[in-house]
Amino acid sequence: MTHLPTHDRYDYSAITQRAAYDWPGGKRLAVYVGLNLEHFAFGDGLGAELAPGGPQPDVLNYSWRDYGNRVGAWRMLDMFNALEMPVSVLANSVMYDYAPELMAAFSARGDEIVGHGRTNAERQSVLPPAEEEALIREATGVLAQAEGTAPKGWLSPWIAESPVTPDLLKKAGYSYTLNWCMDDQPIWLRTDHGPLLSIPYPQEVNDIPSIVARKDSAASFADMIIDNFDEMLEQSHGQPLVMGIALHPYLVGQPYRLRHLRRALTHICAHRDDIWITQAGSIHDVIAKAMPARNDHSPT
Repeated sequence: MTHLPTHDRYDYSAITQRAAYDWPGGKRLAVYVGLNLEHFAFGDGLGAELAPGGPQPDVLNYSWRDYGNRVGAWRMLDMFNALEMPVSVLANSVMYDYAPELMAAFSARGDEIVGHGRTNAERQSVLPPAEEEALIREATGVLAQAEGTAPKGWLSPWIAESPVTPDLLKKAGYSYTLNWCMDDQPIWLRTDHGPLLSIPYPQEVNDIPSIVARKDSAASFADMIIDNFDEMLEQSHGQPLVMGIALHPYLVGQPYRLRHLRRALTHICAHRDDIWITQAGSIHDVIAKAMPARNDHSPT
């Protein structure tokens, strides 16, 4: 029998055959927004592109991304305030040096700050283990000093993991990761240092794959959010589920896209009495109490 290479982080588990539990208030659908606040090196490194990049310095794409920090994120903050909607801020640590006012504004709302590397101009997956560990330690230290507490969760820039990333995250004190998109429920991962919770982070209801890769329109992306929510709300009658919405201000903070995003989030908030609008860290806290990892670090 052929045995394929495996990660050995979790076992197969059909979602229809798992133990039942509730989110706070007896709710069955948890919804959170993952807002990516990112900064990029000028004239070097990685970055999403509005148009095919030319020789460095690539002023067009650099300044397009920077619009998110200067304008888009502030418009989105006003929208979240109007909707009374909390968010999980996935923050590059260099944001505290580049745009401290923006980080302070989201922190003042009580929003959760999640580790998101140093910058999205780099990938941690290409580094030797010692250098990757140093990257995680550096980014974590900046967030912990600025916020007064270390982040619970981590999302790697570009969802880039080395074979030892989960082990390094757990060793660094992290409680959950958003890197794995294989489920609609939180799943415990095995690491060399104990269990690490994988919280669903979407690669479909995510503006980069939708808008940058597939070239979906603003209306189509908003409709995708609404359709995904409506379907998951029906599915959640049978079991608890998590719906994440991944957003980047340089994309959906553009005025014409923001108008459609507001339409989608208003639709979700209209169901506030039926769902749990929350943050990723709060999802971790419920699971850690209701469905703790077993001694063998097996998944739920």
